[in-house]
Amino acid sequence: MAKYLLLKHYRGAPAAVNDVPMDRWTPQELSAHLRYMSDFAARLEATGEFVDSQALSPEGTFVRSDSAGGPPVTDGPFAETKDLIAGWMVIDVDSHERAVELAGELSAAPGAGGQPIHEWLELRPFLTELPTITE
Repeated sequence: MAKYLLLKHYRGAPAAVNDVPMDRWTPQELSAHLRYMSDFAARLEATGEFVDSQALSPEGTFVRSDSAGGPPVTDGPFAETKDLIAGWMVIDVDSHERAVELAGELSAAPGAGGQPIHEWLELRPFLTELPTITE
């Protein structure tokens, strides 16, 4: 089994086919989308392929270490994860091909007008071991 991270984006990915921002969806469209996501996760739980998922708030803070005092906190100017990542799901599957298959299915969650979004999802494998460095 291999773990993969599926990242859903607010921005920063190519535009989805049904590219209507979520804040312009009707309550029924939003409910249908969330139901699809929940049903998808439940089906993967039943097969043992679901690990975890979370939706993320667009609010956030950018922090870094600073030895001269408290860590600086900023809202820019760099692209921040709050601008990019809407949520994530971790899956544990038998192959990369299965991960791609599931990402494609999740991409078809309904959006505006009840039509599939066909959004781009970022699929990232977890490192299973640190790379070996030889000199």
